[in-house]
Amino acid sequence: MSQNPFITKMREKAKAVNALVAFPDADDIRTLECSIFLKNEKIAQPVLVGNPEKIVKVANDNNLNIEGITIYNPDDSNLTSEFTELLFNKRKSKGMSLEQAAETIKDPLYFAGLLLETNRVEVVVGGNVSSTGNVMRAAIHTVGVAEGISIVSSFFIMTFPDKLYCYADCAVNPDPNPAQLCDIAISSATNFEAITGVSPKVAMLSFSTNGSAEHDLVEKVRLATSMLKEKAPHIPSDGEMQFDAAIIPSIGKRKFPDSEVAGQANVLVFPDLNAGNIGYKITERLAGAEAVGPIVQGLKKPYCDLSRGCSTDDMITVSAICSLMA
Repeated sequence: MSQNPFITKMREKAKAVNALVAFPDADDIRTLECSIFLKNEKIAQPVLVGNPEKIVKVANDNNLNIEGITIYNPDDSNLTSEFTELLFNKRKSKGMSLEQAAETIKDPLYFAGLLLETNRVEVVVGGNVSSTGNVMRAAIHTVGVAEGISIVSSFFIMTFPDKLYCYADCAVNPDPNPAQLCDIAISSATNFEAITGVSPKVAMLSFSTNGSAEHDLVEKVRLATSMLKEKAPHIPSDGEMQFDAAIIPSIGKRKFPDSEVAGQANVLVFPDLNAGNIGYKITERLAGAEAVGPIVQGLKKPYCDLSRGCSTDDMITVSAICSLMA
């Protein structure tokens, strides 16, 4: 299990929430190991969604005791009529028929999303078996995007022994427009504070700082920064700025002397997926940070997507962090 102090703290904080967490990719040994750990350590209350016979077989084959953990069977549930009607009403404008809705809710990803939408659980964690596309589609179709937010995105918490940073978006959106970049910043700042308890200071990153260069790519970040300041004036933010100006006080003071954020930023919003994905991997591999995530954000409720290569330990950590987002 992880020895990272940040991760240990997040798991301890999650105990106070003790959220109901649904796992739609349930017939997987990692899901069952994670669920047992969450239950035994009282970090969360796990709920399994899937075929009970398959789930029990995986448990028995691996000598795992899942007694006391709730299992929802999407193929045979007293919620079928309610969930069919609910999904139909959500998707009929997109051409979904009642019959299609009845068939779709048999997918554990959709069934879990409807458990979340109807407040029967507080978090969904999937993706250890299902593809990101399928997880995101189910999340958007069942829970939907948060009010006032135009885009679903992701963030990483980059953890060092003495500091934490939030990096976004490093996993979902290839080329967000200014309005989307603004909303990524708002989601990231809100979740960073909810999870860590640290007040966010947002830097909108670029290859230019405070007007040092002129280019369409720079203008995109400037416009996003302007939108951010107007839409969320309560969040300390500034841009456009280079990475060193964002995190090193002496450089921030020299390059952006009037900024309340320069040199002190802890939420770093990258202009596109190229920069974000490269940036978090450089920080992880060369600077020795531990990257926690990606954590999906921008949905009405926490429906999180794991990597299919994740470990049981990763699943436990993401479950704890998403509980804090709830």
